[in-house]
Amino acid sequence: MARPGAAFGAALTLAWLFPACPAGAQANAQRTADAGLVRVEQVEVRGSVAGPVVLLKVQDKAIPIFVDAVVAESIQGALTGEKFPRPLSHDLMRTVLEAFEGKVTRVVIMLKGATYYADLTVLMRGTAKVFDSRSSDAIALAVHFNAPMLVSQELLDKAGAVPNERAPAKPGGLRL
Repeated sequence: MARPGAAFGAALTLAWLFPACPAGAQANAQRTADAGLVRVEQVEVRGSVAGPVVLLKVQDKAIPIFVDAVVAESIQGALTGEKFPRPLSHDLMRTVLEAFEGKVTRVVIMLKGATYYADLTVLMRGTAKVFDSRSSDAIALAVHFNAPMLVSQELLDKAGAVPNERAPAKPGGLRL
């Protein structure tokens, strides 16, 4: 029969050992977690009849994500390098994270029902944490930190469309 608390001790030992795992083992675990995900290649902000839209370009498709005007301005500013007289919320978040030696390392965007969700991964002083985020905020922070954005192949198949190339090209599209 196991001693009381033995499971807790084993879990504590594993938690203590995990950071000491070889980088290869952690990389293999990450590759397994990334199976079925596709990297966003380019981000664009455009206007539409329904309001500002962010296009996540993947392969030959674009995934449209409608955002509010402030988020669109923040993303467009980060894409073009435009500086605003006062920091927008995403500029402030970047400044705060960097002050604490943190950074956004990746974003994974998902579709649940008719709503986009995102997992925002932040690395701070060697510790990675994943936060639930609105997709628009996660995209803005990923662009501010030049972090990779990933979508599932299923999302690309459901929401991706061949982009309308008749729209004039705007400066500020970011290739990731």
